[in-house]
Amino acid sequence: MEESEPLLVARFEERSTNGRCRWSLRTPNMDPRVVEDLRRRLKYFFMNPCQKYKARGRKPWKLMLQILKIALITAQLVSFGLSNEMMVTFKDENLMTFRHLFLKGYKDHQLGGHVLHTKTDVYDHIYYIINSYINLQNLTVGNLAYEKIDGEYTPLLVCQEFYRNSNIDPGNETFYIDPRIDTDCIAIYPVRSLDNGSLATPLNFSLDFRRLLSVNVYFTLKTINLQTVRHHELPDCYVFHVVITFDNHAHSGNIKVAVGNDVTINECRDWNVEGTSGENDYPLLFFDSAVILACFTSLILCVRSVVNGIQLQFEFNTFFHAYYNRIVTMSDRMEFVNGWYILIIVSDTLTIAGSALKIGIQTKFMTSYDECSILLGTATMMVWVGVIRYLGFFKKYNILILTLRAAFPNVIRFCCCAAMIYLGYCFCGWIVLGPYHDKFRTLDKVTECLFSLVNGDDMYATFMKMPENGYMVWLFSRLYLYSFISLFIYMVLSLFIALITDTYETIKHHQQEKAPVSQLQAFIAECRDEPESGRYQTDEESLSCCLLSCFCCGCRKKT
Repeated sequence: MEESEPLLVARFEERSTNGRCRWSLRTPNMDPRVVEDLRRRLKYFFMNPCQKYKARGRKPWKLMLQILKIALITAQLVSFGLSNEMMVTFKDENLMTFRHLFLKGYKDHQLGGHVLHTKTDVYDHIYYIINSYINLQNLTVGNLAYEKIDGEYTPLLVCQEFYRNSNIDPGNETFYIDPRIDTDCIAIYPVRSLDNGSLATPLNFSLDFRRLLSVNVYFTLKTINLQTVRHHELPDCYVFHVVITFDNHAHSGNIKVAVGNDVTINECRDWNVEGTSGENDYPLLFFDSAVILACFTSLILCVRSVVNGIQLQFEFNTFFHAYYNRIVTMSDRMEFVNGWYILIIVSDTLTIAGSALKIGIQTKFMTSYDECSILLGTATMMVWVGVIRYLGFFKKYNILILTLRAAFPNVIRFCCCAAMIYLGYCFCGWIVLGPYHDKFRTLDKVTECLFSLVNGDDMYATFMKMPENGYMVWLFSRLYLYSFISLFIYMVLSLFIALITDTYETIKHHQQEKAPVSQLQAFIAECRDEPESGRYQTDEESLSCCLLSCFCCGCRKKT
C-alpha cells in the first residue's frame, strides 16, 4: 500500500532555525541531485552580473551594452535637443514679431493683454493690420514673404462672426436675439496700399457691435530658418498660418486681441549651401543608426532574459506542486519577471521609434519634432532610471531600492485615499472662489494652486489676492485655505513620510536578521554553493530535460 500511494502525498517539513526556513524533501523516488540542481539554477538566475561572471565566466554583455547605450542615447538626446531648441525659439520669435508688426501700440509683457474699449480703436487696429500686411516687405527686417498657390497670392481674410438677428435695449431691460451665428468675410490681396480713413467704405466693411461676437483676421506668411546652417543642418521652410482674434463674446466693453499661429515645417524645394553637398548629414545618420542597432540588440537580450525567467518560473511552479503539493504564491512568481528588463524593453522600443523619426527629420522627409522629442525624452528618462538597478548591486544602495519597491503598493493606496480629499477641495475652491480669485478660475488652475500650497509655495500671495469686497466669501476663503494647508501639510504629508519610514525600518530589520521572507527565498537559501565553487558549470538544457523527465515519471505514478 505504501508503494502505491500517489506522489502528491509526499510531505515536506518546514523547520525554523533562527528565523530561517528549511525545506526538507521526503520522497522515496526523488533524486536529491535534481533538487540541488534546481536550487543552483534558481540561485544563478537571481545573481548579479559580477556573481554570474564568477560562477560561469560569462562576460556581462548586457551590463556593458546598457552602459554604452546610456552614453549613446544621452549624446543623441543632446544633439536633437539643440536642434529642437532652435526650432522652438525660431517659432516663438516669429510670433513675437507678428505681434509687434500687426498689433498697433503693442508692448511686451503688457498687463491684462491687449484690450480695446472703443469702436474707433477696433477699426484702427483692423486697418493697421491690413496696411501692415500689404506693406510687409517695406516694414519687416526678417525673411517673410507672402504665400503663393498656382502663381496667385493667398489673400488676407477679415471675417466677423455675429448673431443673425437681435434687438437689444438695456435701458428698458428688453432684448430679442437669434442665437444662430453668421459669418461674413472679405478678402484683401497684397497688391495695393489702402488709406486708413477710406478703408471701411470701399471694402464694404462695417461692424454691428451689439451683435458682434468676434473678428478674425487670417493670413499666411512664409520664411526660412537660416540659423541651422551654422550647426551643419539644412534649413527648413516654415509656413505660418496667422490668426488675429478680436474677442467680443462677453459683450462687456472689453475686446481682447490675441495673435496665434499654426506652423507647418516643410523641406525647402530647392537649396544650395555653398561648400557642402549634404554629406554633413552622414555622420549623424550613422550615429542614429548605431543607436538603433544598440537598442535593438539590448531589446533582443532583455526579451530573451524575460522569456527565460518565465520558463524557469514554470519549472519551479511545476516542481513545487509535484513534490511539495504547494502552490507558489503570486509574489514569488513575480520575482521571476524582472521589472527592470521590462523598463529597458519599453525604453528601447521608444528609442528605436524616436531615432527613426529623428532620421526622417534629419533627411527632411518629415518634421515631427514634438513626437520625436516626446519619444526620445521619455526613453532617456527610463534609461537613466534603469541605472538604479545597477546601484542595487551595492548593499547600501540596495536597501533604498528595496524600500521604494516595498512601499510602492502602500503609497499608491494612500495616494488614492488622499486624492479623494484633494479633489473635494478642488471642486469646492473652483465653485466658491473661482469667480473672485485668478488662481481658482478654472479647475486645472485650482489643482495647480493647491499642489503648490501643499509644497509650501506661494502661500502669502494666494491669501493676499483674495478680494475683500464680499465678507462672506472672504471669510470662507480663509477657512478653506487654513483647513487645506493644515490638513495636507501637517497630517497627510506626515503620514506619507511615516509610511515610507516604516517600510525602510522593516526592510532594514529583515536585512539585519537575514531572514528569508518568501518560499522562493527559503528554497534557494538551502543552496550553499558560492559563485567561485565551480558547481555552476553545468548544462542547463540537460537539467531541464532531467527535471521534465522526473515530472513525467511522477505523473505516471499518480495514475
